[in-house]
Amino acid sequence: MKFRTARWGAAVLSLLPSLALAADMDGAQLSVLWGVPFAGILLSIAIIPLVAPIFWHHHFGKVSAAWALAFLLPFALVFGPGAAGAGVVHALLAEYIPFIILLTALFTVAGGIYIKGNLRGSPALNTGILAIGAVLASFMGTTGASMLLIRPLIRANDNRKHVVHVVVFFIFIVSNAGGSLTPLGDPPLFLGFLKGVEFSWTLTHIFPETLFLVGTLLVLFYALDWWYHHKREEIRPADPTPDDRQFGFDGGVNFLLLAGVVGLVLMSGLWKSDVVFDIAGTEVGLPGIVRDLGLIAITVASLQLTPGSVHADNQFSWGPMQEVAKLFAGIFLTIIPVIAMLKAGVDGPFGAIVRAVTNPDGSPNPAMYFWATGILSSFLDNAPTYLVFFNTAGGDAQVLMTTLAPTLVAISAGAVFMGANSYIGNAPNLMVKAIAEDRGVKMPSFFGYMVWSTGILVPLFALMTWLFFV
Repeated sequence: MKFRTARWGAAVLSLLPSLALAADMDGAQLSVLWGVPFAGILLSIAIIPLVAPIFWHHHFGKVSAAWALAFLLPFALVFGPGAAGAGVVHALLAEYIPFIILLTALFTVAGGIYIKGNLRGSPALNTGILAIGAVLASFMGTTGASMLLIRPLIRANDNRKHVVHVVVFFIFIVSNAGGSLTPLGDPPLFLGFLKGVEFSWTLTHIFPETLFLVGTLLVLFYALDWWYHHKREEIRPADPTPDDRQFGFDGGVNFLLLAGVVGLVLMSGLWKSDVVFDIAGTEVGLPGIVRDLGLIAITVASLQLTPGSVHADNQFSWGPMQEVAKLFAGIFLTIIPVIAMLKAGVDGPFGAIVRAVTNPDGSPNPAMYFWATGILSSFLDNAPTYLVFFNTAGGDAQVLMTTLAPTLVAISAGAVFMGANSYIGNAPNLMVKAIAEDRGVKMPSFFGYMVWSTGILVPLFALMTWLFFV
C-alpha cells in the first residue's frame, strides 16, 4: 500500500512541471470556437429561466457543470490534461475561491445584521436608502452594502403594487455604481490596487463621473417612483409589515466582523511577503492565504455569534449564495479561453477589439477604452477584463495614474459602471435578484432586465462619454 501511494504521488508530482508550463495559455493559438461554452452558459442563464423556470430552479447547477465540462473535456483531449489542469487550478486558486470566500463572508455578515423597524416606502425614503447604499458600497463593497440594505428596502415597499423598479435601480446604484470610489468597493479596483494604483486615486479621479451617474440615477428614480406612488391602487390595503419608526439593529457584533472583513482585504493589498507557494503554475502568496483563512474564520464566527432570531427575521437562507457559487463556477471555468484570447492582444482572435482602443498615432483612446472595458464587463467577469485593458494600456501603474490618467479612469469606470448592464455583470446583481424573488418580487428575466439597463444606463453612458472621455 505504501509503495502504491508513493508511486501515485510520484506520478502526480511528475505532472506539475507540465501543469506549470501550461498555466500561461497562448490565446493567439486558440479558435473563437473555444468561447462557445462560455456563450452557452450565458445564454442558458438568459433563456432557460424564461422558458423553463421550474427546470432551471432545480437544475441550474447541473447546467453550469455541463457547460464547464463542454469546455474542459475537449480542451484536455486537444491540448492535454496538463493544460486543462493548469487552467482549472489557476481559475480556482487565483480567482474563483478567493472570490467566493469574500462574497460568502460579506453575505453572511450582512445577513446577520437586522435593521429593526419599518417605514413607509415613499419616494423620498427609497431615494434616501439608495443614496446611503451608494456611499456604503465604496467602503464595505457592493456585495456588503447590497446584502445589508436590500432586505429592509423590500420590506419598506412590500405594501406597494410596483416594486420591480426599486430593485432594478438598487442594482444600478448600490450593487454597481456606488462601488467606484475605493479599491474596497469593487474587485476590479482592488486588482488595480494590487498592481500599484494608490488607494485614494480612484476617489480623487473618478468622483466626478460617479457623482454624475449616481446623482442622475437618483433623480430619475425619484421621478419614476413618485409617478408609481401616486397611481391609483398603488398602496395595498393590508401592509404585511406595518410602519414602525423605532429603528435599531440586531446582530450588532457583525459590524465588528464587517470591519474585520475590510481590514483583511486591505491587509492583503498592503502586506508584501516573499513567501509564495507555486501550485501547478499558479502562485499563491501568503497575504492572500491569510486573508482567505481570516474571512472563513469571520464567516464561521458570524454564524456562531448571530442569534437565530436575527437570521429568522432577515429570512436568511443560503439559496442566493448557492446560486451565485454554482453559476460563477461555470463562468470562471468557461471564461478561461476567452480571457486568454483577449490577453493575446492584436495577435489573438479578438485583436480587432484591442486595435479599436488605440488611436492611429498609437496613443490610447479613453472613450474606446471606456466602452470596450464596459461592454466586456457586462458579460465577462469585470475583474479579469479590467486587468486585460490595464495591461493593454501599458500595465505601468505610475504611468497610468499620471500621464495616462484619463485612460485608467475610462478603464475603471467602464469595468465598475457597466457591470450593471446585465445580471451577470457583477456578482451582487444576481444575489439581489435571488433575494428579491425569494420575497415575492417578480423580477425581470435576463433580457427583461437588459431592457431596463439599455433604456436607462446606455444613454447615460453615451452622455458620460461626451462629457468625460472625448
